[in-house]
Amino acid sequence: MRTPFIVPRIDAGDGLVLRPWGLDDLPLVREAAEDAYIPLVTTVPSPYTHAEGIAFVARQEDRALSRTGYPFVMAEAAGDRGLGAVGLWPDAADAGRASVGYWVAGSARGRGVAAVGLRAIASWALRDLALARLELYVEPWNTASRKTAVQAGFTYEGHLRSRQPVGGERRDMLVYSRIAEDLTVADA
Repeated sequence: MRTPFIVPRIDAGDGLVLRPWGLDDLPLVREAAEDAYIPLVTTVPSPYTHAEGIAFVARQEDRALSRTGYPFVMAEAAGDRGLGAVGLWPDAADAGRASVGYWVAGSARGRGVAAVGLRAIASWALRDLALARLELYVEPWNTASRKTAVQAGFTYEGHLRSRQPVGGERRDMLVYSRIAEDLTVADA
């Protein structure tokens, strides 16, 4: 049997930590479930029920156990309140690549949480996991996520037509990447 992934606690800086999911994060899941967009692009349940919230948290734990991903909560360092999620999903072919994704609850938007969390998970993955390449996919209309990608050190690579389903229809995606050579002293 393969060893499960360990989702560590990472000090992201700027008063933010990345940490594993727990049942104390059900209010975060509820808020995300009430968002118009987050449930379309994630497995956040909509409509929310307590049972579905518990099942969502269990799925995050199962992703690490089954070695399919590293799901993190982006939380305030003081008080540990969850603000959003960020995850790393390694390529199944073990080719040194992974995709990353994130979402931020509406009550925490506009504070730079996504950029700090995305930079921290990217630095950790490229440095500590020795991955060679990370990819982030963003819908072309999503200006905030496009800016977040750049703020987190990702480079725009191109426009992928009809890349993935969102809400039952195929959508174009912009692809951003970050590679090991992009690490800077600030990422240490």
